[in-house]
Order: sequence, then structure tokens, then C-alpha cells
Amino acid sequence: MTQIPENTEARQEQQALSEQAQIRRDKLEALKQAGQDPYAVTKFDVTHLSSQILADAQVLMEQRVSVAGRMIARRVMGKASFAHLQDSAGKIQIYVRRDDVGEEAYKQFKSDDVGDILGVTGTVFTTKTGEISIHATQVTLLSKSLLPLPEKFHGLRDNDLRYRQRYVDLIVNPQVKDAFLKRSQVIREIRSFLEQRRYLEVETPVLHTIAGGAAARPFITHHNTLDIDMYLRIALELYLKRLIVGGFDRVYEIGRVFRNEGMDTRHNPEFTLLELYQAYTDYEGMMELTENLVRTVIRNVCGSAVIEYNGVTLDFEKPFGRMSMTEAVRQYAGVDFDQVETLEQARALAEKHHIGFETRHKKGDILNLFFEEYVEDKLISPTFITHHPVDISPLAKRSPEKPDLTERFELFVLGGELANAFSELNDPIDQRGRFEAQAALKAAGDEEANDVDEDFLTALEYGMPPTGGMGMGVDRLVMLVTNCTSIRDVLLFPTMKPIDGKTQSFVFKRIPPGKKRVPAL
Repeated sequence: MTQIPENTEARQEQQALSEQAQIRRDKLEALKQAGQDPYAVTKFDVTHLSSQILADAQVLMEQRVSVAGRMIARRVMGKASFAHLQDSAGKIQIYVRRDDVGEEAYKQFKSDDVGDILGVTGTVFTTKTGEISIHATQVTLLSKSLLPLPEKFHGLRDNDLRYRQRYVDLIVNPQVKDAFLKRSQVIREIRSFLEQRRYLEVETPVLHTIAGGAAARPFITHHNTLDIDMYLRIALELYLKRLIVGGFDRVYEIGRVFRNEGMDTRHNPEFTLLELYQAYTDYEGMMELTENLVRTVIRNVCGSAVIEYNGVTLDFEKPFGRMSMTEAVRQYAGVDFDQVETLEQARALAEKHHIGFETRHKKGDILNLFFEEYVEDKLISPTFITHHPVDISPLAKRSPEKPDLTERFELFVLGGELANAFSELNDPIDQRGRFEAQAALKAAGDEEANDVDEDFLTALEYGMPPTGGMGMGVDRLVMLVTNCTSIRDVLLFPTMKPIDGKTQSFVFKRIPPGKKRVPAL
């Protein structure tokens, strides 16, 4: 049952809306009693979308067309009325006259409500004001809307409600749809780019018996038949690399991954990840591929690789910046980790610079903490940060010149990570040692540490060729091309905290003053 708001204004609005809903239900019951149940209609033959009629109006003028969509506005003028119908491609005006559709049909049309879904057949014409419209000869009620839409001028602007009830958001804020059309285009462009480079798209398991492939806290479930705990995957990596062992030399997957972590403007518990692996190349090859992939996708989706994002101009045509993590910390924090030889020295530097660390953190972890504190938010233009410490890179190959660092990079844009890649560790002995170190961290309480994946180690023992791999957050790339500042704006149905233990049940329900809100992302 819907909770009644405490303040008088909201309570009155709720009451009025409940009355409107009841009126609509009464209309529906009357239709059913008259044998005109709109939900019994099974199909309507649509010949054109609104955008096609508007684009080809001169060709279609005076021709018969059929459209279907939601009535979003109406003006009744005695024996004739105008209305706007919104379909998947936009909206178009319809003109309904009693003498053309018949008295009973016109009476029914006047009884229909804004929000109802109608099928309209008629001829294309231009009104005296120059608006391309459809002169209706037949109007069919296809579905009754039992809840009124938000009122015309204010719309649905409460972000919390927009995310909870995206279906209403898409109806009353049609511009929102543009972001999701671009999202689809981004994914098509990624696939096209990789197909041209001979990558094979594959699918790997979502349920894992071991949580691995990334430093993240997993969601845990239980398989009743096998009587074992399983994990929703936190990454795609380990199964894709098994395929490299098996002889596929270029594979990729675009799939949902799940991490039981906090939520903010860049994080949602489930998100879309691109991971790809290529045999006989390294992190340098992945850097070239990543730069060209990002540039190509942005150029093709936006029409230019120079874009504006939240008032900042980003030029993806220029070569991306490159800097090692040690160089970046030296430049922005004034601390040279090339001169840091022991863990004790690293801890002393952290204490001097008020960098919080835990007893489990090693020298490489502390270097990364300096990077996060002093560097990340300075990386506005596309920049590759390379050579991460082994301590935070359990699946990356060591750098031959500096064995405590790895052949790894992360791509940063606007102070946030967009992609992560490295020369894949293919030494099964070294990999086992790193897995065991991760397992020790997990036993000590680190919920993001990896387990020992014996089957993956077996695969490596059969031999994996030198391989480069890369992972990229698709949602974050979509945020760039759509100028959206929250990941929730590019997810059709982002994760939301239930209100009062259940999902939101009424479009217009307001949260009373003083009640805690879910933090806006």
C-alpha cells in the first residue's frame, strides 16, 4: 500500500491523483461492460513512424497512414479535436473530427485520457499553422493508462523517481532516450572495430566457483543441486585467457559483471565490461588498440573526436599522454619512489604526507595510495599511466627492467579510470605464487583479494602464448559520448535502494521532509 505523505500539500496532491486513478479505472470498467476492453486488442498494423511522416511529408501528403503511440496532449474543440501522439521515433499531431470518425467513436475519443495508447488511421495533411498532421478517419484505443502522467510543465524531474521508474522518465522526458540510443551505437561501434581486427566475440560463465580476475568484493549465491556457494563474476578475464590457451588468438566479450561495492557517480553494483585478449602481443599493443578504439568510437558516435564534457573540451584526436605511475607521483606529489627501497621508508613517507595505509599494505600498495591521493584527479586529458607495482597487479607480467613493477597501464580521462590492460602473466609458477599471496590477504580479511584458481593454473601449465589483454568500462565510455555525469543516466535500470523495503509504487509519491534519501549519483 502506498504510504501517505505527512505534509498537507503532498497529501492533497496524493489524494487528487488517487481520485484521477479511480476515475480512469471506472472508465475502463465501463468499456469492459460495453464489450470494448482495450486490453483485448491484440495487434494494430502500423505503416509509418512519426519521424518518417514528418521527413517524407511532401511524398505522403494526402496518403493514408496508420500510426500508434501514447497520447501526450489533447485540445477538445466541440466537434473537432487536436492531439499529439508520441511513438518510439518522436511525436506527431492528429486531427479528429466527429463527422469523419463517427459520433460514438468521437465520444469515446473525448473520453480517452492523456497517457492512453491509441492507434490512428488517416491521411497526411498540413494545418493552417503549417504543422504536418494526420487527419484521422479511425481512432482505436489500444491500451488504457490507469495512472496519470506527471503534469506537462514540470514533468518528472526528481532524479530518484526518474531512476526508479525509467518507463515514466522515457515517456515525459523523451530526450533521455537519446543517451540510450547512443549507448547502443557505442556497443555497435566497439563490435565493428574489433571485428575488423579479427576478434571473435564469445560468451563465458556468469556464475563462477572462484571469485577472480579483479580486486573486488563479489556477490555470493548458492547452487542447491551442487550444494556449493557460487559467485557472480567480478571480471571476464580468467575464462577468456583459457580460450587463448585453447588456441583462439583474439577473443572479446561484452558482458555484465557484478561487484558488491559502494555506489557513486561512476559505480553501480552491476555494470557492462568489455574485455579482450590477443595472443603474441603485449601491453604496448594493447595501448595502441585502446587508443584507436576509443578515438574511433567517439568519432563515429559524436561526429568528431573533439567533444565537450561538462564544460571541458576533450581532444581524442591528439596522441594520448603517457606517464609511469612513479613519474606521475614524482610530478604531482614530489615523492620519488625510485629512491624508496624498503617498506619502512614507504610507510614513513605515507605518514609524513598523511596518507592512510593498513598493515597489510606493501611498498607497491603505498605507491598506489599516493597516486590515488595526488594524481588521479589531475588526469583530465586522455592519459596512459603505466608500470603499476606487482603488489596491486596479480595477473600482469613483470617489467624486465624493474621486476617490482609490471607491464600494465590504465587509461585515465577526467580524473577517472576508463580502461585497464597489461601484458598477461603466463608463467604458471609466478602466477601460483601471486595467487597464494592473494589468498593469504583474503584469509587476513581482505574481501577484494583473489582465491587460488587451480583450473586456471592448470591451463597456464599447458602453455599460454605471450598475450596482451584489456578491460574497459562500457558505461563510462557511454558517459563520455553522452555528456552524462552519473552512471545512472546511462543505465536504463540502475540499482536503487528499495523504499520502505519495496520498490516505488506510485509515480507521484514524494519523500516526506526529513526522510533519508538514497544519495544522488
